Amino acid sequence: MFNDLTESTKTDGKGRIRSLGRRASIFSMAGALSTLAFWGLRRSTFAERPKTPDQGPKTVEVVEFSARGERLGTATLLRIRKTDNEWQKQLSSTAFWITRRDDTEKPFSGATWDEHGRGIFRCICCDLALFSSEAKFDSGTGWPSFWQPIAAENVVETVDSSLMMERTAVSCRLCDAHLGHVFNDGPAPTGLRYCMNSAAMRFIAL
Repeated sequence: MFNDLTESTKTDGKGRIRSLGRRASIFSMAGALSTLAFWGLRRSTFAERPKTPDQGPKTVEVVEFSARGERLGTATLLRIRKTDNEWQKQLSSTAFWITRRDDTEKPFSGATWDEHGRGIFRCICCDLALFSSEAKFDSGTGWPSFWQPIAAENVVETVDSSLMMERTAVSCRLCDAHLGHVFNDGPAPTGLRYCMNSAAMRFIAL
């Protein structure tokens, strides 16, 4: 009887270990599915509030920069307006969701979060100069971060109350492309952190 009880205890113990292993596996899968569901929910939420071509002024004032990064001066340009179909033909799926639907790429997934070269970051939609590598810093967040835009005139900052919190969204002045958000935890001299999406910009090396 003692031997039978011992063997039964061992068997139950192994069973419990196997059960715990299965539970851990289930929890891990549930966590991964929850993360995917979160990003899916973000997309379905943003899809309900697209930017329409008729929003905003007809012309805007921006600062133009040459291909070599030289400041050319202020120019008054027609604001770029396109339909969703036109943007989808021009942009990758990721760039479309981010720039035209205010989505956010996953951290450490973009092409330029770890870019250390000298150059200019231009809007993926309209090629307007937005940020310079001279203002880029490593924020440790997984997104390209800058302490100031290349020209204040080239970006627009608006209140973003989505996701049950209040943030400051940053967009391109010329085409309204959503770029990211700005926070008050950056380095000197501005103390700001412009946390941008890699997919919203193209890096032009100088």
